[in-house]
Amino acid sequence: MTVAAHAPTLTPEQRQSVLRTLRSPRLLRTEVLAGLVVALALIPEAIAFSLIAGVDPRIGLFASFTMAVSIAFVGGRPAMISAATAATALVIAPLVKTHGLDYFIAAVILAGIFQIILGVLGVAKLMRFIPRSVMVGFVNALAILIFTSQLPELIGVPWLVYPLVAAGLVIIFLLPRITKVVPAPLVAIIVLTAAAVVFAINVPTVGGKGELPESLPSLFFPNVPLTFETFQIIAPFAAGMAVVGLMESLMTAKLVDDVTDTHSFKTRESWGQGVANVITGFFGGMGGCAMVGQTMINVKASGARTRISTFLAGVFVLVLVVALGDIVALIPMAALVAVMIFVSIATFDWHSIHPRTLKRMPKSETTVMLATVVLTVATHNLAIGVIFGVIVAMVAFARRVAHFMSVERTIEDHFGETFAKYKVSGELFFASSNDLYMQFEYAEDPDRIVIDLYDSHLWDASTIAALDSIAAKYHSYGKEVEVEGLNSASAAIRERLGGMLTGAH
Repeated sequence: MTVAAHAPTLTPEQRQSVLRTLRSPRLLRTEVLAGLVVALALIPEAIAFSLIAGVDPRIGLFASFTMAVSIAFVGGRPAMISAATAATALVIAPLVKTHGLDYFIAAVILAGIFQIILGVLGVAKLMRFIPRSVMVGFVNALAILIFTSQLPELIGVPWLVYPLVAAGLVIIFLLPRITKVVPAPLVAIIVLTAAAVVFAINVPTVGGKGELPESLPSLFFPNVPLTFETFQIIAPFAAGMAVVGLMESLMTAKLVDDVTDTHSFKTRESWGQGVANVITGFFGGMGGCAMVGQTMINVKASGARTRISTFLAGVFVLVLVVALGDIVALIPMAALVAVMIFVSIATFDWHSIHPRTLKRMPKSETTVMLATVVLTVATHNLAIGVIFGVIVAMVAFARRVAHFMSVERTIEDHFGETFAKYKVSGELFFASSNDLYMQFEYAEDPDRIVIDLYDSHLWDASTIAALDSIAAKYHSYGKEVEVEGLNSASAAIRERLGGMLTGAH
C-alpha cells in the first residue's frame, strides 16, 4: 500500500519490473494483497456474468482463473485484469440457447483465434479512429444490456427477493463512504447470504443455477463437427466477441497507461487476449477480456504495478471457489442482481445525458452516441452497435467537412485576355468534390478558365474524377481549362489518376 508514496521516484521500467518486486518484500506484499482484493471482487461478478451468458457459474469462474493467469504472461499491459466480462457474455449468450455449451466453447476458441489474427495485423492502431461519442454509446449500451439482463431474475419470484435486492443496493452504495478496505459488492453478498441462511429465507440461490467447481479445471475439447457449417454457426458470435473484447481491453489499457504514467504494448495486448481466450476455451471457460472495475481496484486502489498481481488474482479465484464452493452455492440470486444493477448504474455515463451536456454538445455527436446505443440494445450485439456508430460518425464528419469547401468565381482581364478564375478553398474528397462539378458556369464563362487550388488539397479518386469531368464539360464547349496551385501531394495523385477515371484525356 506504500508504493504510491514512492512511485514518483521510480522510472516506468522499475515500476513494472517483476524481478525488482520479487526482491522487495514491501512491493511483493502490495502485489499479493492487491491480487487477493481483486479475486474477492471477481468471484461474484464471474458468477453473475456466467448467468448472463446462460451457463453454469463454474464456466465463468474457470474463465476468470485462466484468463487472469494467461494474460499475466502474454498480455501487453502489466497489472491489468482480464476475466469473464458482461460485454463478451452478452455477445455470445444467444449461442448457448440455440446450440448448447459445446458450440459456445468452440466460439470462444474461434474468437481467440480471430483476436490473434487481428492483433498480428495491427488492429490496435485502429482504435484511434473510434470517436469518443461511439465510446460513450458503447458504455451506455453495455450498462442498459446489463440491467435488462437482470429482469428475468426479478419477474415471477418470491416477494422477499425485492427487499433483499434493495438491501444489497443500500450496502453497495453506502459502504464505500465508510470504508473501502473490502469491496462493497462482496460485503453485500456475504451479508445477504448470511441473512438468507440464518432466517431460512426461501429465495433462488446460485446453487440452483448449476454446479460449482470442486476441482481444478481440466482440458475440454468441444464436441462439434469440424465442418464449414459449424464455422458458419459460430463465426458471427466469435467475431462479435473478438471485436468487443479487443475494444474493451484496449480502452482499459489506455486508462491504465494514464493512471500509472507508463506505456503498454497494445499490439501484444491484442494477440495476448486471443491467446488467453484460446487457452480459456480449451479449459472449458467462457472467455472474456479486460475488466475496468477490477483493474482500477488493482492499480489505483491497491497500488499494484506488475503482472504478479494479475497472476495471483486468478490463482486466488480458483483457491477460494474450490475451497469454499459449498458456501458460494448458498448465495441468493438477489445479491447478484443487486451487484449487477450497481454495475450497470456505475457503468452508465450519466454526464453524457445531462441536460447541460446535451445543450452544449454538437447534435451530430449526440446523434452518434444515441445511434450506437439504440442499435446495440436492439440487436444485443455490442460489435454491431459500435460499427454502426463509427459509420454514422464518419458520415456526420464527412457532411460537416464537406461544407468547408467553397468556390469563388471572378472574371479577370490580363494583357487583353479575359478569363474566368475559380478559387477553390477547402479539403476536396468524395463528399465535397461531388458538389464541385455544379459550381461552374460552363456556358457563360469565356474561352479560358483557371481553377486555382492553392488553398485546397486533393485527397481521393473522386476529386480527380470531378476535375476531369469539369475539364471535359468545358472542352465540349470548346473552352480551355488550366489547373494551378496544386501542392506536391495533390499534383502527384492527379498525375497518376488524371484522365483515367472518366474517359477524359
